[in-house]
Formats: sequence, C-alpha cells, structure tokens
Amino acid sequence: CAALPETLIESELFGHEKGSFTDATARRVGQFELAHTGTLFLDEIGDLSAMTQAKLLRVLQEREFTRVGGVQSIKVDVRIVTATNQNLEELVRKGQFREDLYYRINVIALYLPPLRERGDDIPLLAKHFLAKRIEEENRPLQEFSKDAVDLLSRYPWPGNVREMENIVEQAFIWSKGSDSITPEHLPPILKNDTRSSSLRDDTLAGRLSLEKAVMEFEREIILDALKRTNYIQTHAANLLGISRRMLKYRMDTLGIGRPDQEVSTEPPSVVQE
Repeated sequence: CAALPETLIESELFGHEKGSFTDATARRVGQFELAHTGTLFLDEIGDLSAMTQAKLLRVLQEREFTRVGGVQSIKVDVRIVTATNQNLEELVRKGQFREDLYYRINVIALYLPPLRERGDDIPLLAKHFLAKRIEEENRPLQEFSKDAVDLLSRYPWPGNVREMENIVEQAFIWSKGSDSITPEHLPPILKNDTRSSSLRDDTLAGRLSLEKAVMEFEREIILDALKRTNYIQTHAANLLGISRRMLKYRMDTLGIGRPDQEVSTEPPSVVQE
C-alpha cells in the first residue's frame, strides 16, 4: 500500500470504470475483485490515509464495494492479511489510524521480531536476495565473502528486510565482474565500526541499556541517510528501504529534525516496536 501514490490506491484496490478520471481509458478490475474467494495481502497498512482506511473498513464490514466512477455494488468474499512495521496501537492513540479498522483487522496477530533480533536469518536472507538478482540478470554465481557476512550480521537493520534487499541490490550492482561480494562492495553505512564498538562497550559495561544502544545507533543511521540526501525525506526513506511515513514516525520518535530546527540529542527512554 505504501508504494502507491494516494491517488492510485483506490483504483488499485477497487478498480475503476472507463472515463472515471483523465487516464481511465478502459475499465480496470481492482485487487479485491481479483482476489474474490481467495486471499489479499495488504502490506504497510499503517501508511494508509484516513480516506482509504474508511473505504477499506466498508469493504471488510459489508463485503461489497463500488469501482471508482461506478454505481453498481460488487459483492466480494476475500480473506485479508495485513502487515505493518508500525505500532498500530500507538497510531490509534494518536488518531492516525481508525480504531474500528484496527479491531476489524486485528483478529489473529502475529509478531515478527525485527531483523536485528534474528541474527541467524541475516546470512540466509542476504543469500536469498543475491540469488534472486543473479537469476533475474542471468549472471554467473556469486557469494558473500566471510568479511561481508560479518558486516551484514553486525548491522542493526533499522529498515529490516526491505533495507537488506536494497543493500544487497547495491552490492550486486557494484560487484559486477567479481566472483564474490566483499566489504568494498557494501555501502559505507555498514562499516561504521567505531561508533558501533563504542555503543557495544557501553552496553556491556552497564552504562547503556541494549534498548537505548539500538535506538542511538538507529538515530545515527537515520541522520546519516538524511545528510546524504540533503534532508529530502523521500530519498532518505528509499535509501533506508522504508516508507516516507515510517521515516517521519521514527524521526519524531527519536527526536530528529532538520539542522535549522531544535533537535533532541537524547532518544526517549522507551519505544515500542
């Protein structure tokens, strides 16, 4: 959902009739109609606008919808699976996510720990994304060097799996012609060992909790991405492999602003993931 411009989300989900708007040169069947009697996966549901949330709620409650520009209600029987990397309960408290929609979709909730808490998955996922790109481009087989795997394993991955896929993509491009992907093919953000070692030492010495250490490291990574993109949040979010709304949420949570704004130097004491 987050990857779609707001003006296209309704058409993508519910379809549209010919002539319903400027570029509607033909009738389009939406995802709900295509998924009839099946399952529809909606990713990043926490990024939906209030208007789209209301329309989604209507479909879930009444099991019917109308195409954009249409007048006929279409019955639909669809099982919905949603995902988000945001704290929906917190968004509900802030009035940014509908409470009735939250309870409608929160029937069976599964919590997937962030990638930084699943260290054994990191090498496996990296190899998966690399193999995927090798197959797509029909390139000779490559593998990650041990040093590259060590760097990937030490990184806290604030952008989770999407960030990893983006970084593997970058490494794949830069390593063209090489038999393996080495640290020199990985972005500099993975090689900030000095600050990482300092946070690790403070944590192990009891001067800093694990939670605060992770938050501080995440704060520095986001700041680094913002500086590299001249504080253009859309570009920084793409660099981190997260949505712009998620980046804004993490910036607010961690007290990050533009250089000409007052910026908190200390992250809050508790953040729920």
